[in-house]
Amino acid sequence: MTSTLDSGRDEARNNGTGGGAGRPVPHVRAAVIGTGFSGLGTAIRLLQEGVDDFLVFERADEVGGTWRDNSYPGCACDVMSLLYSFSFAQNPNWKTTFGKQAEVFAYLRDCADRFGVRPHIRFGHDLLAARWDDLRRLWHIETSQGAYTAQILITGTGYLSEPMIPSLPGLETFQGKVFHSAGWDHDYDLAGKRVAVIGTGASAIQFVPKIQPKVAQLDLYQRTAPWVAPKADKTITAGQFWMRRKVPGYQNFRRNFNMWGREVLAFMLARPKVVEKTIQGMASKHLVKSIQDPELRARLTPDYAAGCKRLLFSNEYYPALCQPNVELVTNGISRVEAGSIITADGSVREVDAIIFGTGFRATDRPVAHRIWGRDGLQLADAWRDTMSAYVGTTIAGFPNLFMLLGPNTTLGHSSQTVMIEAQIAYVVDALKQMGKRGLASVEVRPEVQTAYNKRLDTRLEGTVWNAGNCRSWYLDDKGRNPSIWPTYTWRFRSQTKRFDMRSYQLATSVGAGVPAGAAAANP
Repeated sequence: MTSTLDSGRDEARNNGTGGGAGRPVPHVRAAVIGTGFSGLGTAIRLLQEGVDDFLVFERADEVGGTWRDNSYPGCACDVMSLLYSFSFAQNPNWKTTFGKQAEVFAYLRDCADRFGVRPHIRFGHDLLAARWDDLRRLWHIETSQGAYTAQILITGTGYLSEPMIPSLPGLETFQGKVFHSAGWDHDYDLAGKRVAVIGTGASAIQFVPKIQPKVAQLDLYQRTAPWVAPKADKTITAGQFWMRRKVPGYQNFRRNFNMWGREVLAFMLARPKVVEKTIQGMASKHLVKSIQDPELRARLTPDYAAGCKRLLFSNEYYPALCQPNVELVTNGISRVEAGSIITADGSVREVDAIIFGTGFRATDRPVAHRIWGRDGLQLADAWRDTMSAYVGTTIAGFPNLFMLLGPNTTLGHSSQTVMIEAQIAYVVDALKQMGKRGLASVEVRPEVQTAYNKRLDTRLEGTVWNAGNCRSWYLDDKGRNPSIWPTYTWRFRSQTKRFDMRSYQLATSVGAGVPAGAAAANP
């Protein structure tokens, strides 16, 4: 089966430059990086459109992305499972309201099998470099297993792919066990150990309650207290299973009801005073109900508006902190020694293992250091001042590059799968339009990208995400927010429903450019 997305395939194949020992470099219409929700979703939609001239490069030996890599105890989703899944691959078999890691991982593996994606995946192929060739209008791609070329480069590496480990003086001298929650060492037995957990983010509040009963002592190092709300997680009843499997449209209705209901949260989070009376009030009541000790409660009370940092959900976190073998440490770490951690007040705590729950490099995307666009410009250099893109997907100076979950696509109120599917629709339509018009490349115009981001910055003003007294991973080191999508998801879905050619510089052949002019998407 072929489609307009495959137009020009034969001409493109002739662009291979030749590999080692005189072998031609394999060429594809599209190269996809990563096999998490973004990469798999893209591959599935391409196949559904009748396109098979693509490869998916995965550095690991299995699909799954962050749900493959994060297997720490208690790992689970904090978005309703019916919504945290593909609309075109709904699963009636979720066991609980919020999917656990093993379930989500299994779901992604099933999608890869069910939709026939695996033959297109090249496992063990880590992206080393991707360089744009302006003469031939294609990407030269270096992987750990060899070279390829592609007309289109689609990155699905997201923003939760590279763990962030803080620089602690003396950490290299520590003689105990050290690992990050994203690389959990299941072979290390925590029973009876003295464990230091550094960080109190989304991962830590899930694994701390799971390891607390096993360890002799757990010292939890908190820099900033998170807002934690109760989690309405329930086991799916037999009746619900029957409804989801047997009643046509029921599961889709529930999914859409949850998606549209969450848009109310976008309204609230854009208005800090509303948040204070609603979401923050709910989280405050949860804290008061869970923590009886007034001194501990005071140290667990955030000093910023709920939602500025990621809002967390747990029914087990606060009770775990009340146990006699847990100490909440709020003094900063001064240094690490061979078998201890010393804090700024001079206290010394003996420790056998250090576990980092410190999140990911969200505003310093590692993939940006591996992509070079027009005139040899590295994406990391293009983003030296701040990350930016057009509709979170395309970047001036980087023709035929489509980034899923790029800048300002992170959600504080709904499921990332909603944004991913919207971006995939945009990319697929771009390929269709390129095929119909015989285009060699498309590149967003710089002035369009600049104007779009100015509108985003304006929308972010006055929201909880840009609150002046809050420092979150949403912000870069200059204080700009290149992460959050600051309004309703329906706005994003509307502006990415069709590929807007007028916002792009178009090239129909080598060296040719056709400026399209006119209006661009308005966030």
